Amino acid sequence: MITLYKKASLLGRRLGGGLLLLLFSIPLQAEQVRIYTTTADGKHQLELTTAKSTQVKSACHLSLLPDTKYQEMDGFGYAITYSACYNLLKMTPADRHAFLLRTYSPTEGYGISYARISIGCSDFSSTEYSLCDTAGLQHFRLHTDETQYVIPILKEILAINPDLKIMAAPWTCPKWMKIKSLTDPVGYDSWTSGTLNPACYEDYAQYFVRFVKAFAAEGIPIYAVTPQNEPLNRGNCASLYMPWQEEAAFVCKLAPAFAHAGIKTKIYCFDHNYNYDNIADQQDYPIHFFSALDPNMDGRELVVGSAWHDYGGRVTELDDINQKAPDSEVIFTESSIGTWNDGRNLSARLLADMRNLVYGTVTRRSKAVMVWNFMLDLNRGPNLDGGCQTCFGAVDIDQNDYRTLTYNSHYFAMAHASLAAQPGAPRIAACMSRDNPDISYVAFHNPDGSYGAFFINSGTTAQQMTMSAGSASAARFTLPPQSIVTAVIIHD
Repeated sequence: MITLYKKASLLGRRLGGGLLLLLFSIPLQAEQVRIYTTTADGKHQLELTTAKSTQVKSACHLSLLPDTKYQEMDGFGYAITYSACYNLLKMTPADRHAFLLRTYSPTEGYGISYARISIGCSDFSSTEYSLCDTAGLQHFRLHTDETQYVIPILKEILAINPDLKIMAAPWTCPKWMKIKSLTDPVGYDSWTSGTLNPACYEDYAQYFVRFVKAFAAEGIPIYAVTPQNEPLNRGNCASLYMPWQEEAAFVCKLAPAFAHAGIKTKIYCFDHNYNYDNIADQQDYPIHFFSALDPNMDGRELVVGSAWHDYGGRVTELDDINQKAPDSEVIFTESSIGTWNDGRNLSARLLADMRNLVYGTVTRRSKAVMVWNFMLDLNRGPNLDGGCQTCFGAVDIDQNDYRTLTYNSHYFAMAHASLAAQPGAPRIAACMSRDNPDISYVAFHNPDGSYGAFFINSGTTAQQMTMSAGSASAARFTLPPQSIVTAVIIHD
């Protein structure tokens, strides 16, 4: 028997320029399923409906096959930058709590379960800085961006979802650790570009240790790190060039440093584009990186896989990585919307982002998917000169009242995926009764026993669907034209 998923539920309705969500309890009824619907025309935005099950399967029927399992999901989420936290802290405490509750709560919201932060500054910080701007690790300290903005927001989110996973990456090392290049090893006093001095590898590894411990002291566990955000990008307002040869050499100091400090934080390599920024000798960066590691070093088990962005190349690069390193993990850590891709136009972005960021990565073994800024204002800020001046947030807030919210495609994509897949859920096989090129889907078997699936209907006509998981009863629902839909069912 299929029953309503036994948690507090949300109903989303479009009202004016924002999204109004009403929290209420729906009485449990026999043979029901939760359906969340968002349409590219914006008329439905995470709208909840329930539907009775049926003994009659539709022509488009999805059979879930939980005995065939793929990767276990870690979660979906947004980057919690200084800029996002600045805007969130401008909201009233009541408005902010309500927004964070419906975004992050596994029982009263969408259950967003992952976050990405920077180690030191990013291009959405208040200024350029590291956590040790004066030479010598005795000068390590958290900046006000962390203490007054990022940490308070993370604590609010963790109070709502204590199981939130947090990953962190530096945009640059401290400038006193930089040299111009390995072949020209002179000091390089610049936030942009340069390379990490090999003489500083051990100090920089301890910098990471101190960062993880500083956040742990605040009650904030760091689940994963990457050694460098966009290691092949010299041009960001804060950046460090770290090709695979240098990243592997550094991680041979970082992993043992974590192990000796009792830190279990995962390490993912790369954290950059599918096309390796068209640098020929960096092709297959993760594969070369893995091969260069000392297999006997302390902490080798902490180095688990690779992280990816989509600003260049195609997601099919993951097929190559999975074939060459089938035992390594894959996660997707950054994508942006902005003026260059009509990022506030839901009709242009919703389906494309769900297909490329979520479907395209998860079906290629990605355990997690994250997008860039959680929240920016209508002026695309605050941000730093030299960083992205044209990015939008997953949510845009009106800086004239710090209350009016506009939800963009990235918000909906992460929410729909989170509703379908709880952390720890394996992706499972599923079989459609007949081919339909307009419909894409991914299914999961959640730790609480429920089954979730998200669907993308790229066609111009509605599709009647049924879905079952080892039961004679089938959940019946509709995929509107140009929509994404999440269905969640549970068996008694």
